[in-house]
Amino acid sequence: MCNLPPRFEPCHPRRMIGLLQRVSRADVSVGGQEHGRIDRGLLVLIGVERGDQEAQADRLLERLLTYRVFPDDQGRMNRSLQEIGGGLLLVPQFTLAADTRKGTRPGFSPAAAPQEGERLFDYLVSRARSIHPAVQTGVFGADMAVALVNDGPVTFWLRVEPGESP
Repeated sequence: MCNLPPRFEPCHPRRMIGLLQRVSRADVSVGGQEHGRIDRGLLVLIGVERGDQEAQADRLLERLLTYRVFPDDQGRMNRSLQEIGGGLLLVPQFTLAADTRKGTRPGFSPAAAPQEGERLFDYLVSRARSIHPAVQTGVFGADMAVALVNDGPVTFWLRVEPGESP
């Protein structure tokens, strides 16, 4: 067990986070205006932690596009987003990086600084759009309303470890 404060990387390695939900449809609105919408595909809430780099974003994207969460002809989760040609809705959500280990109020010190979080989210979106044809997004730092119909329900928490690359 580590007795060092959370700011010491060896005891608390940071990871880029993707909370993915298989959806039959999803949308995100900002200020009452729809900003992104997909039909069948994945809604992914993205959390960026201090120390995350492009390598973690690349690996997370690879996993999102190839993670087998869609049913095949036998109903088994054997098909990926790429295989079904589904939509990908990426929504930044810094609260995923919260430290909830103590007390009754989350701490956000593990989250990347806003400028760095936005830079890595934008990088992830740019890379996703260069590889996958159907990418929509939320707006970094905005107060968003996210609506979805979770298909299954199917929800997975993916974390990309430091040093893990595509």
